[in-house]
Amino acid sequence: MSSPSVVAVSGNPRAGSRTLAAARAAAERLAALAVDPAPVEVVDLATLAGELLTSPHPAADAALARVAAADVAVVATPVYKASYTGLLKAFLDLYGPDGLAGVVAVPLVVSGSPAHALAGEVHLRPVLVELGAVVPARSLTLTEAQLGDLDAELDAWLARAAAPLRRALGLPAEELAVVAR
Repeated sequence: MSSPSVVAVSGNPRAGSRTLAAARAAAERLAALAVDPAPVEVVDLATLAGELLTSPHPAADAALARVAAADVAVVATPVYKASYTGLLKAFLDLYGPDGLAGVVAVPLVVSGSPAHALAGEVHLRPVLVELGAVVPARSLTLTEAQLGDLDAELDAWLARAAAPLRRALGLPAEELAVVAR
């Protein structure tokens, strides 16, 4: 696979949030690891909030299909009440069993303090696995203070996560050299 499709999903209830910016940056960094990168798709759940709890929900259905069809999904959320947002939960609840089967997922959590460093591992990772996603690397956890140096934080995370991501995507080692920005 030389061009995995990558989608960034933001569960922040504020459109155009810093969580979305971090998800997009992480997704673009992952897409750039391939020899011939595909463009990153973005799903900002804040723009779908009014539709997620009603029926029918055609825009939400389209977003669900885009995420389920992706090779890689960066699923991002701010920490709310020590977990992921209700908006992200409402979106993920629309998937049936194995709704994310075949998707390599990267949980990304933005927290106000290091006290919530495990929120991605304890809360978000298990729900992604329950939906059938493969989560080969540890969650990417960023504090709000770290967002100011996002490139360095992504470099450090990717240095640790590159090998398991490469294996999960079936990419040869030479296609997964860390891309510094």
